[in-house]
Order: sequence, then structure tokens, then C-alpha cells
Amino acid sequence: MADEANAREFLVQRMYPYEAALSASDVELSARLAAREMLRHGTTCFVDPGNVHPHSTLTGIAPVGIRAVLARSAFDLAGSEFGAIPAELISTPEQAADEAGALIESYRGELGGRVDVSVSFRGLNNSSDELIGGLLAVSAEHDAVLQMHACFAQSTHDSSIGKFGEPEIERLDRLGALGPRTLIAHAGWLEPHEVRLIRDSGSSVTLNPSSSMHNGYGVIKMGMVPEMLADGVNIGLGCDHASSGSVDMVREMFLATCGYKEVRLIPRVMPPETALEMATINAARAIGRSHDLGSLEVGKRADLVLFDADAPAWVPLHNPVSNLVYSATGATVSTVFVDGERVVDEGRLTGLDEAELLAQVRDLLPEFTQRLELEPLTTALWPQE
Repeated sequence: MADEANAREFLVQRMYPYEAALSASDVELSARLAAREMLRHGTTCFVDPGNVHPHSTLTGIAPVGIRAVLARSAFDLAGSEFGAIPAELISTPEQAADEAGALIESYRGELGGRVDVSVSFRGLNNSSDELIGGLLAVSAEHDAVLQMHACFAQSTHDSSIGKFGEPEIERLDRLGALGPRTLIAHAGWLEPHEVRLIRDSGSSVTLNPSSSMHNGYGVIKMGMVPEMLADGVNIGLGCDHASSGSVDMVREMFLATCGYKEVRLIPRVMPPETALEMATINAARAIGRSHDLGSLEVGKRADLVLFDADAPAWVPLHNPVSNLVYSATGATVSTVFVDGERVVDEGRLTGLDEAELLAQVRDLLPEFTQRLELEPLTTALWPQE
């Protein structure tokens, strides 16, 4: 979906039409497949930006054992300077607020406490002030995370200036939408004063290296993650979406550390310990869960990932954090516990028949591809016989 596509082409021409074509059963299968990949690569909790079938996301992840922060995606402006959104994904500000509140009341605490719910609007350029204000009120009423994607490409920055007369973070500040409950995905293309707005408001950011690198967004090159970390901004680590190749957080740690060493030309920037903190305790802080997630301490939930230290990437073992970030991948995970329950044992899920899942995916894919009616996403560069 994301191959050789810029931000506008990927989102407007590929991902949004794909998402609009997903049925509830498609979402259930997709969520289960993604949860399998995340758990087997050592991710115990993920934040979902949402879709129009969040109940199916819940059903999809239920047997897998992963922890999740769900959401119901929201847009209300079908057209913008950035591009058009399919009608199936559009709701009114009133509908979006009602659906967000209902989702929190229905699903928070489900699956034995493994499920939390956030409030989400996906992109600022397709969200009105009224939509953002209504969702902000729901977030405050329920003490829920307010998440959005912002400042991930030059085109989103310029579109915000063109439509609203102000850059994205400045607009969020004007609307009162920055604060300790706010989670901003990307935040790469910031104007200088917007860094201060994020810091002073106590908002959190999540860096998604593979997404930016795959699509050439420039978040690593233009983003000020090392500087913001040094200035006290809480920054977690994410993958953004599976369209960029994987949802392997170990891989994301490598890209975060080495990406910034490369563009800053300073090898001391972003040591592996920083990346591990971003993937664990910083991420827990970003979703308001640092009191019970993100580190191994007495009184916290027993989420634990064990790696196979006999795997080639781990031998010899001098500094475990260095081996993890610079040498290993999530494929070296052996065992995963969530809430004290063993959900991955010797690299296999304990609560799911993976062969059956893969058979379902193979059966669905041809029919879904035909239903999607998209042009071929990429043209092979090599000659074909």
C-alpha cells in the first residue's frame, strides 16, 4: 500500500479507499493478523488510531492476548488542501463525539482489563474546529487520551497553512487541544515555536521511523526528536501502520537511533538506552499508564518479553541493550507474557491457531483485492517474462 508513494498518494489514493472498503469481518481478520505480528515481535500493547468498525478490532484481538488502546477514527471534512476522504469515513462532529463517548463506555476495561479506549481524529486537515472541540470535550469528560496524526510531511504543514492560516500544532494550541492527555503521532515538520507549545503543554509525541523512511516524509531529517527529548518532551516509539513493511518495534528502535545518528552526523545522539525507553516507559507515559505499565517494578502489570540470547544476533553478549537495538530483530523473541499470562511460547502464540488464521487470510485476499478496485500499486522495475 505504501510502496513508492508520497504522503498524498499513499493516503488519498491508496489507504483511505482501502480503509473505506473494509467490512467488519475484514477488520476483525486484519486486527488479528496485526496482533499476531506484534506479539511475536515482542509488542505487548498497541495504540490503534481507529477505523469505522472498532468493535471488530476488539473481536479480532480477543483470542491473541495483546493489550490495546482502541479508538473510533473520525474525519468530518471530505475535502481539504491535502486531498479527499471517502464518504464512508466521514461523520459529523456530533456523530464523532457520540461514537467516541459510546466506545469508551462500552469497551474500556474489556478483556480482563487489557483494553483501554482513546479519542481519535486522524488528520488535522480533514478535521474541522468543531470536530476537534467536540472530541476534546469527550477526552476531558472520560480522562481519555486524545490522539491525532500531525506534521508528518511538508504537504500536511503547507495544507494547514493554506486552509486554516496556521500550522498544525499552533492550531491545536488555539483550540486548547494540547495537554497531558494529548498524543501526537509524527510531529516532524514543526515550526520553531511549535516545539515550545508541545513542551509547555505536556503533550506526548510518538516517532514512527519506518513510516517516514518508507514514504520519504522527512520526519527523521526535519524532526527535532533528540532536541525535544533533551528538553523534556515525552516521546514514545511506534510503527504508524503495517503498510510500511512491518510492525516490529525492535526494528523501529534501530531506525530511530541510527536514523538520527546519520542526519545529525553525531554518533552519540540517540543511544540504544534512549530508544528502549521510548519503546517502553515513555510509551506508557504517553497513554497515561506509566503507573502500571512500561517497566518491571513491583506493583505494575506483568508484561514481559524474553529474547533468545542464543540467537546469532545476541552472541557475544556484552551489553544486552546494544545487542537488542543494534543487532537483533523482533524475530528473536521467544516468550511473551501479558498480565502474567504466557501469550507467546517458543515463538508461537498460545491462544490462536496461526495456521487457521493464515488460511483465512489467503482465502480472503483475492476477493478483497477485486472488491477494492485499485490500480496496481506498484509496477515491477525488473523485466517480466
